[in-house]
Amino acid sequence: MVTVLGSFLIVLLIRLDSRLHTPMYFFLTNLSLVDVSYATTIVPQMLVHFLVEHKVIPLVSCAAQLFFSLGLGGIEFVLLTVMAYDRYVAVCDPLRYLVIMHGGFCTRLAITSWVSGSVNSLMQTVITFQLPMCSNKFIDHISCELLAVVRLACVDTSSNEIAVMVSSIVLLMSPFCLLLLSCVKIISTILKIRSTEGRKKAFHLTVVVLCCGMAIFIYTQPHSGPSGLQKKLISLF
Repeated sequence: MVTVLGSFLIVLLIRLDSRLHTPMYFFLTNLSLVDVSYATTIVPQMLVHFLVEHKVIPLVSCAAQLFFSLGLGGIEFVLLTVMAYDRYVAVCDPLRYLVIMHGGFCTRLAITSWVSGSVNSLMQTVITFQLPMCSNKFIDHISCELLAVVRLACVDTSSNEIAVMVSSIVLLMSPFCLLLLSCVKIISTILKIRSTEGRKKAFHLTVVVLCCGMAIFIYTQPHSGPSGLQKKLISLF
C-alpha cells in the first residue's frame, strides 16, 4: 500500500505543480507508474499465498505474472539509464539541456523504454511456456520468476538460459555500462562544482547501481548463480 499510494502521490504532485513539468519529473512519472504496476503484478498473489497452506497459481496467471513482471523490470532498467543520461546532460552540458532534452526526444526515450522491456518479456515468456513441463510443477520462488519456471522443464534448457543471458546483456549490462560512463563524467564535472545543487543531481545513480547490480547478479550467470534462498532475498530487495 505504501508503494502504490506513494507512487500515485508522486504522479499527482508532478501533474498539479507546473514547476515540476521538466524532463526529470516526466521520467519520474513513468518510473512511478512502473513501480505501481510491478508491485500489483506480484504482491497480491504473494499475499494470497501467505494465507493458504496449498499454494497454487493457474498456468495462464503464471504466464501473465511472468510477462508483466519481467517486462516491467526491463522497462525500469532502461528508464533508470535514461534518467542517468538526463542527469548527465543537466550536469555536464547545462546550457544546452533544454535544447537536447526537449519534449519530443523525452517522449521517444520513454516509448523506447516501454517497448524494449515489453518485447523482450514477450519473447522470453513465449519461449519459456513452449517448453514441456515435468509432472512436478513446484516453483521454488516467491513468484513465477523466469529462471524458476524454466527449471520446471523436462528437457535441456541450455538454449533458454543462453537466451536469458543474451537478453540480460542487452537490457542490463549495456545500460549499466552506459550508466557507469555517465557516472564517471558526472563525478568528474561535479568535483569542479562547489554548489550542493550540482552534487544532488547525481544521487539517484546509487539507485540505478543497486537495481541493475541485483539483476545482473542473477541473470548473467544462470548456471552458477546464487542459491534459491539468496535469489528470493535479492528479488525482494
